[in-house]
Amino acid sequence: MLSTLTFSLLTFACTSSPFAKNDIDFTLELKDTLNYTNPVFEPVLADPSVVKVGNEFFAYGTEDNWGDEGGYHLVSVLKSTDLVHWELLGNSLDKKPDWKDRGGIWAPDVTQVGEQFYMYYSFSTWGDPNPGIGLAIADKPEGPFVDQGKVFDSDEIGVANSIDPFFMEKDGKKYLIWGSFHGLYLNELTADGKKLIGDKIQLAGNHLEAAYVYEKGGYYYLFGSAGTCCEGVNSTYKVLVGRSEHLSGPYLDQEGNSLMDSDSGNLVVGANKGDIGYAGPGHNAEIITDKAGNDWLLYHGMAKKRPKLANGTNRRVLLLDKIIWSDGWPSIEGKQPSFSSGPSPVLE
Repeated sequence: MLSTLTFSLLTFACTSSPFAKNDIDFTLELKDTLNYTNPVFEPVLADPSVVKVGNEFFAYGTEDNWGDEGGYHLVSVLKSTDLVHWELLGNSLDKKPDWKDRGGIWAPDVTQVGEQFYMYYSFSTWGDPNPGIGLAIADKPEGPFVDQGKVFDSDEIGVANSIDPFFMEKDGKKYLIWGSFHGLYLNELTADGKKLIGDKIQLAGNHLEAAYVYEKGGYYYLFGSAGTCCEGVNSTYKVLVGRSEHLSGPYLDQEGNSLMDSDSGNLVVGANKGDIGYAGPGHNAEIITDKAGNDWLLYHGMAKKRPKLANGTNRRVLLLDKIIWSDGWPSIEGKQPSFSSGPSPVLE
């Protein structure tokens, strides 16, 4: 994604000049801001979340050990001005939350709330009988985020595998949507965002996780990921969507099927066909609209030719693609990740 301009400066022959009779080569590297090619960040940014602050974007990902490609990261944070070129800033948390004996900090969801930044996160292990969701708050998007403790765990809320939070505000109220293959649920939060109030409402069935809601054209679009996330090149992860005129549902796909049904949801993006491209694309971040009015989706996937790190960790790189809206329904072109050069988002 870099173009190189090389030119030579010829100096005049002069007995008093130390550069006489020599050519001096200058190499100037210029960022190609007009086009990009996936991935936009590697080696890992799993379960991404993105927030825009002024003219900058900050992206966050699941706690991971990048091994010999970058070491351990406790919820890494990246910065970009164009969604294409990302700088790793470091870890967004200085210290791991301690309200569970063990587990990873997964699927952070970061949102600016007033002058602060709220990070709702999952605290879980694989096969955890009682995972939960916590909240950390920072004064700056890069952190450090300070843990506020547990919001709820699976036993308390009565929903197995309560992970993958998504926070939103609507009409002066705060809400959390969450769930992983045991239903997607919506619940109002207290004014400070630290606890649930009222009753939970089920939005979708047991085939989805990684919920995200986007408002457009009088509808709420509920995105979720289905399939297996973390089996390398054999991962079946994909993004599905349904919509509703009300935040609380009911959510239907384009064929009129309820998202409560196991075979429901319009395909937004799935794996590339064949031996090249990406497997397991999913767990999308927030949609970003550029200055040309185009919507863009950030999500993770694994290159089929290089799906894992040397230490065995899934190499879930950050992917970016434009959303195409057709008859009121979103998808990526071809409904699969791009892997050739294409136009970048218009952000200047």
